[in-house]
Amino acid sequence: MGTDWAAVRADFPVLRREIDGSPIVYLDSGNTSQKPNQVIDAMRDFQRTAYGPINRSAYRLAAEATDRYEGARSAVARLINAPAADEVVFTKNATEALNLVAGSWGGDNLGEGDVVVLTHMEHHANIVPWQMLAATRGVELRWVPLTDDGQLDLTDLDRLLDGAKAFAFTAMSNVLGTIPPVAKLCEAAHDAGALAIVDACQYVPHNPTDVRAWDADFVAFSAHKMCGPSGIGALWGRMELLDAMPPYLGGGNMIADVRLDGFTPAPVPAKFEAGTPPITEAVGFGAAAEYLESIGMAEIRRHEVELTRYAIDTLKERYGDDITIHGPDNVEVRGGVLSFAFRDIHPHDVSQVLDEKNVCVRAGHHCAKPLMRLLGANATTRASLYLYNDESDIDTLGDALDGATDIFGF
Repeated sequence: MGTDWAAVRADFPVLRREIDGSPIVYLDSGNTSQKPNQVIDAMRDFQRTAYGPINRSAYRLAAEATDRYEGARSAVARLINAPAADEVVFTKNATEALNLVAGSWGGDNLGEGDVVVLTHMEHHANIVPWQMLAATRGVELRWVPLTDDGQLDLTDLDRLLDGAKAFAFTAMSNVLGTIPPVAKLCEAAHDAGALAIVDACQYVPHNPTDVRAWDADFVAFSAHKMCGPSGIGALWGRMELLDAMPPYLGGGNMIADVRLDGFTPAPVPAKFEAGTPPITEAVGFGAAAEYLESIGMAEIRRHEVELTRYAIDTLKERYGDDITIHGPDNVEVRGGVLSFAFRDIHPHDVSQVLDEKNVCVRAGHHCAKPLMRLLGANATTRASLYLYNDESDIDTLGDALDGATDIFGF
């Protein structure tokens, strides 16, 4: 018996809300996901009954809070099949996780003339930190191009990786939905003597993730895109790399000792978790990981593959050449991210018309301006799917696009 997706949808209270008598159709999960009762309740109950400082006090309330915090780390580690929970570092978000890698590992290991390879479909969070190193350290950046259907063009990958020290790439494009062959890219990086750094922010919420099978070196992702709260994310890294890296932020909690002449950092992961962390948010992060695990990531992926196929076919059949959906047509190599151009209507105008029907999409450059320029667009409209969406949401999207046609006279 398959998953009862209607029951899953019922876990998300905001989706029961109506505005002007109509329900919300939430198609912006690539931006941030909605939260199920299980996560909301876990955070509320922790705040009401068990909140306390972590790692610093010996009384029972604080010990319980510390256990909950570390339990969340274990839940997140289990979701991605990390070898050890201590290899999971809590960060503010995936952006901070990638900055941590660039600033700490990169700052300690990269210098004039060293090469970092990126791809043309990266989010700004996996571009700008490396550009900062290029500006301050003279690091050379190389770029993997795209094919016409929005997949990575790996024809010259060996040449691009020749002499490189790092290959940083997304596991799923937030614009094109493209899912590259992550394990193959990690292998290619290692064959060239480079580290493999994976931005999995769009991947982890939607797919079974196994960092061991990938054989990656670092993997970054965020809670808020996977049914958890904002303000917390994670960096998974190989322990030997994390051990060798200098701290990224200094202060309390990240030290073993402080003297007038210097300090000794705490062991990983505390070394990278300076100050008081987002304790309640960590509890919510762990609850989100357990919630997704209870449904099954393979089931979520199967559901989204079917829904993405339905969405592409429905919109193309309905609008033909009037709609351009960027990215691969093959749903086996893409996620449920549908960035599109609709007739000659500006994406922001499209999104405003859709909002009148309570259809929530994002319009903009999606923090991927280099990719937008390659697409020849300043912006796209983006509908992004998740486990709580169904075919009726796609049908409502199509109906709402008719409203844009009526208003703009097409």
